[in-house]
Amino acid sequence: MPALEEFRQIGEVTGSLKALVVFQDDIQINQKQCCLLVDMLKCAYKTIAETMKQNLRFEEKNIKWKIIENPLRELLRVFKEAEQYIKQSLETKDFWAKAIVLYKNTDCVEFHIHNLLSCVPIVIEAIEIAGEISGSDHDEIQKKRSIYSMKYQKECKDPRIFQWKFGKQYMVSKKFSERVCLVWNEDKWILQNKIRGKKNSGSCTLTKHEQRLADLLLKNLNEMETESDHKLLPSSVLVNSKDYQIRRRLGSGSQYKEIQWLGETFCLRHLFGDIKLLIPDISQELHLSHPNIMHIACGFTDEEKRECFLIMELMNKDLSNYIKEICGPRKRVPFSLPVAIDLLLQIARGMEYLHSKKIYHGELSPSKILVKARNISTEGYLHAKVCGFGSPCSINLPQKASVNQNNGTLPFIWFAPEVLAEQEQSGNGGNIKYSEKSDVYSFGMLCFEVLTGKVPFEDSHLQGDKMSRNIRAGERPLFPFHSPKYVTSLTKKCWHTDPYQRPSFSSISRVLRYVKRFLVMNPEHSQQDLPLPPVDYGEIEAAILRSFPFLGNSESDPLPVTQIPFQMFAYRVTEKEKSSTIHRDINSESGSDGASAYGDDPVTADDPLPSPTEKKIASPEILTRRLSIRKPADIKVDKQPGTISWLKAISCSISPNLPFPKGYFTLFRNFKESQLPNRNSGTPETTYTTT
Repeated sequence: MPALEEFRQIGEVTGSLKALVVFQDDIQINQKQCCLLVDMLKCAYKTIAETMKQNLRFEEKNIKWKIIENPLRELLRVFKEAEQYIKQSLETKDFWAKAIVLYKNTDCVEFHIHNLLSCVPIVIEAIEIAGEISGSDHDEIQKKRSIYSMKYQKECKDPRIFQWKFGKQYMVSKKFSERVCLVWNEDKWILQNKIRGKKNSGSCTLTKHEQRLADLLLKNLNEMETESDHKLLPSSVLVNSKDYQIRRRLGSGSQYKEIQWLGETFCLRHLFGDIKLLIPDISQELHLSHPNIMHIACGFTDEEKRECFLIMELMNKDLSNYIKEICGPRKRVPFSLPVAIDLLLQIARGMEYLHSKKIYHGELSPSKILVKARNISTEGYLHAKVCGFGSPCSINLPQKASVNQNNGTLPFIWFAPEVLAEQEQSGNGGNIKYSEKSDVYSFGMLCFEVLTGKVPFEDSHLQGDKMSRNIRAGERPLFPFHSPKYVTSLTKKCWHTDPYQRPSFSSISRVLRYVKRFLVMNPEHSQQDLPLPPVDYGEIEAAILRSFPFLGNSESDPLPVTQIPFQMFAYRVTEKEKSSTIHRDINSESGSDGASAYGDDPVTADDPLPSPTEKKIASPEILTRRLSIRKPADIKVDKQPGTISWLKAISCSISPNLPFPKGYFTLFRNFKESQLPNRNSGTPETTYTTT
């Protein structure tokens, strides 16, 4: 779809949102959040429109706007999902049903605004790249490049300076940032007043059932503020409701059921036994709220019958079964790479939230990720929620059989080596102490299955205790040859044998967010031939953590979503700094007398921004094209017999520790002799050697 058509459709959605908020007073629950979301979407459209107007020429829309097509397509998807959320908020339903479903809902801020603030920087960057080559006047283009280069200076890699200079453009101005932090609490306060008003209104008499629901909601809202232990209401509030109905059992056990209540469909978790032991864990879970974790909406108990009922959102199925269903015999991978990265980012964000609350999962695997299709997505995008977390007493209930949970696979393939060692020492008895790093290892194994569609070690001939010993000894699954290195590199860091070498989920989320940006900016390549990023993202993250140590504290509350544009900006600045260093090292060691091996002027500290063609420097195809159009006379070749060619000089000048894209070496190996100086032109014999 042409970029102009995508921009027009974004405008249509913006107009629809303006029409919907005319009736904002009819939004019964989370009205302030919905209004904030609409305001930010309108601001995003205005910002993108102004940026396009300042940087692009309309008459070039079919030629030089190509790079902004996919970023605008991604932004359009974000707009449509947010529009659907606003429409659902306006649906006329029973007040009590909407209150039960939405009173802890953070989808507005933590899901839709997160996606918006992650996407807008990509669109702005794409427009700037297109703007650099807009027009035909060479001097004007050079001036624009100089101006753009000033934006990504390291002096701007400071949160306060970024907000002061770019806050309005990236929708993280002080005004928006304050609203994002306050709006959820405002909605809770408004809901409390509405419920109290209904209870105390003389004109509107509540039924006994509604009175109990009002008490339940007020208790939960008050306890969320004070973080005190929740006291569960009597189960009669639920089971004696006129519209309470059990529809079907979920899974092979008897613990989970699909129910109808208050006109809504829920998942009910029915627990038996000594419920008093579970109350502290249930109270802790009732405090949790994040769009990527499975949280409890409300709980009921019957101490005489020793049973407990927990009400949760109904999801379609777990990720393990979903992958099995869509992986046909001819389909090698279950998801396109953009969909897979989006899915992994959601899981990482859910785990980041749990770790900030000092909750460690211990059994993270695809069977502990529940998914459902996004309403408007036609590209396979899913909404993912982490489930099954909690203390051992709530995990090891009799109904939860481990083999069933892992769909027949051995559970230890998801466990970190240190957990397996502790299990062996304790003889599989006693409580195993899980940690943040053991969850990260499990996430690495989960990444492998999401990216390949294969269960880790399913092709191995070793099973049981032998497999456990091999895992502790360092054996890991093998990725297919064509797997993108910038994704497999992150996965291998996650399943590193040394727990201290594994990244935190905050770091994983930042890296995945930037990988997602890379995929949006490079849509023309299939999964097999994607260009490599110019710098390893793990090294960028390490540099970011050195500059901002507080970002590495996984036990503090996650930073607000308004920090995402700055983090992506800081990544971009760091990437340019490291890319410039790579280019300078290559140019200084290649003996080219100041001429760049890429055919451009050397990059200096005063000129940190590469030219527009260099912005795709990650692509070997682009480098091939640029080298092929160079005149033979421009390429400096050592013409003494037996000496190393300029390609060898480039490859040898690279330190083994330098994250230089491997795609270049593939390019050197495949370089055609027809693109090198003609050996038969009468010049002395030259030796061409590649690595």
